[in-house]
Amino acid sequence: MPELALLAEVVRSGFVESVHYGSAVGLDPSGKPEVALGRVDTPVLPRSSGKPFQALACLVAGAALAGPSLAIAAGSHTGEDFHVRLVGELLADYGLDFGALGCPATWPEDEATLHALIRQGQGVSRERMNCSGKHAAMLAAAVANEWDVDSYLAAEHPVQRKVRSITEDLAGEKVAHVAVDGCGAPVFGLSLTGLARAVQALVLAAPGSAPRQVADAMREHPEYVGGTGHQNTELMRALPGSLAKGGAEGVLVVATASGHSVAVKVIDGSPRATTVIALAVLREMGCEVSSAAAFESVAVLGGGAPVGRIVTPSRSPR
Repeated sequence: MPELALLAEVVRSGFVESVHYGSAVGLDPSGKPEVALGRVDTPVLPRSSGKPFQALACLVAGAALAGPSLAIAAGSHTGEDFHVRLVGELLADYGLDFGALGCPATWPEDEATLHALIRQGQGVSRERMNCSGKHAAMLAAAVANEWDVDSYLAAEHPVQRKVRSITEDLAGEKVAHVAVDGCGAPVFGLSLTGLARAVQALVLAAPGSAPRQVADAMREHPEYVGGTGHQNTELMRALPGSLAKGGAEGVLVVATASGHSVAVKVIDGSPRATTVIALAVLREMGCEVSSAAAFESVAVLGGGAPVGRIVTPSRSPR
């Protein structure tokens, strides 16, 4: 088995304080690997990086998703009020309410919203959970087909079987492992190369096709894929035509308008360097990413001021 690659260094005051190992793969628009670092053919759990495929499955199954509702189905929203309103509207269209959601109750990821809820004396809720848009879409697909709603998270449920089939078709490989994601839904393991192929398939799909609708919704409504200040949201705004979707435990996929795609897995599970790594892979493949220069490193703070950066090894400020 190939060794894991050194993907990023945390440099403080000229000293390499920490490092991130893992794997990363970059595909050209034909699907050929141009960059392969680490174990790119070893299965990983995509976590929320697989949400675009889950949203596509719900759309194909008959859920009425378009624009913002399709973007939030494919996203990991930050629990802001406008996110919650949209999730509520989607559920209401199918005769459901927040009580139907099977995801766990959490605080919102958006800090300002969190503080506002605490001031108002409110607590955790399912609708504020970052996966509630995906869950609402799965419920919509179940209702549209008169499938059982209560068991929609079971791996054998028709919604989840559709997700698995779609995922395998996009990735061009069979699912390697089935696990339970943090939100309670099944998550389907793929090789990192398969994950890059799957996201690439969305952006290269024919205009108007279901896969392309998912990609276009995410790119046109990035505020529903993440939220205010969210790195996926801001990266898509900075790199026009790109699609970006992170997942827990250090996973990220990025695909450009030209069809180049990247999948990253940081083995220690930290997401702090994933965008830095993905952009470095895109640059190595010759992609124009200068408009996203602000995301090519992350500041390391000392006393509240920058004293170093998180960078890829070739750009370490020694």
